[in-house]
Amino acid sequence: MKPVAPKWSSGWMRIAPQFLPFADAATPELPLGRLLRLSLFQVSVGMALALLIGTLNRVMIVELGVPASLVSVMIALPLLFAPFRAVIGFRSDIHTSVLGWRRVPYIWIGTLLQFGGLAIMPFALLVLSGDTHGPILYGQIGAALAFLLVGAGIHTTQTVGLALATDVAPSASQPKVVALMCTMLLVGIAFSALAFGVLLANFSELRLIQVIQGSAILTMALNIAALWKQEVRDPARTSSTLPRPTFRSSWQQFAGGGQAVRRLIALGLGTIAFSMQDVLLEPYGGQILHLPVGATTALTALLAGGGLTGFVMAARALVRGIDAYRMAGYGALIGLMGFTAVIFAAPMNSAVLFAAGVALIGLGSGLFGHCTLTAAMALAPRGQIGLALGIWGAVQASAAGSAIASSGLIRDGVARLAAAGDLGAALSGPAVGYGAVYNLEIILLFATLIAIGPLVRFTSTSLNPVLHAGAAAA
Repeated sequence: MKPVAPKWSSGWMRIAPQFLPFADAATPELPLGRLLRLSLFQVSVGMALALLIGTLNRVMIVELGVPASLVSVMIALPLLFAPFRAVIGFRSDIHTSVLGWRRVPYIWIGTLLQFGGLAIMPFALLVLSGDTHGPILYGQIGAALAFLLVGAGIHTTQTVGLALATDVAPSASQPKVVALMCTMLLVGIAFSALAFGVLLANFSELRLIQVIQGSAILTMALNIAALWKQEVRDPARTSSTLPRPTFRSSWQQFAGGGQAVRRLIALGLGTIAFSMQDVLLEPYGGQILHLPVGATTALTALLAGGGLTGFVMAARALVRGIDAYRMAGYGALIGLMGFTAVIFAAPMNSAVLFAAGVALIGLGSGLFGHCTLTAAMALAPRGQIGLALGIWGAVQASAAGSAIASSGLIRDGVARLAAAGDLGAALSGPAVGYGAVYNLEIILLFATLIAIGPLVRFTSTSLNPVLHAGAAAA
């Protein structure tokens, strides 16, 4: 295994730093090669998300003939593990180990869970499709187990991986490190989606098994490379003789400082507001604006490009000392403009206005997500980074999952009412269902701004010292 880390580092370092986003996040304590190698765990998480939400969603319904209702249940199963991210982060903060590691054991466990789920998933899906002489119940149980294992692995790896990145990064460079980690997640999703599309172009059951199990092997390789010599062994810090706080006492300490409950409410509202459109933008473009498949597919890239721009803007603003929640509020305002443009694209029949709205939604979402994550890291009580990131991840993942699930139900319900004429003659077109969701997102963004307002004043003294230190270092 010794050649793995130098090989990854040398490969990244052959690219000039000026062509790498967030290259200035590197510090003498955390060189660029080591930082980029650490970010590989986000690539593996992105690959798993692209597989679950994108590729398998289509394959299960179209090629394997699994009922859409059952597919939606399977896709939602990983979210059941999201609330446990807080406990996982807390346990990694207080882990007892004679080897002196706190984060590595949990990332390794998450990797094994993800690997195991991907390893059994293709066979479970084939049984689930009915291609068997046995009861289909076995396929349902196997597929549920596979999706749960992958979900548990994703949540464990990402929560503790971000905590490890916070441990090794100096405080001044943390906003840029967060931006890099978020970017690598998008990179993993984008490149994996393209690769899965090419590999499964000529679909066969054997090819499906090869692709999913190849993803399992690649997950293991990426995470091992990411972990290699990252966390310093310190047996004194993980000794069993040290006092260990309970989860209850740690939560009380976390909730008692920095208006934590308001911060979590703002995070949940904003996440729901930006996430409800995830499964509706492409159908909206095709059904309402009559865009071809290639054009609607490009919307995903446009949304991701806006998010990446938001990460860059947030990182640069935070190291200059601008308040994190002020920037998150700007993200919500940009989102308001984006959803307004998307709504008015239908009556104006303007694909250009629709594309502009999608880009603005991505930009606002990137700003909001990056700044709330950075604030969670900066405001975490000493020794509770894992807990803070776990709570942030639990709220964010749960809110996003519930938003995606509810958006389809709201659209379908309102569309049926509109088609039946129950909403009046003015609200009878096919765009009414989509408009109901987009208008609800606008309302939620206003509620997010109301929740964020007092946080801007509150954090002006508690968060800015860290960020001003970053500005001074820059």
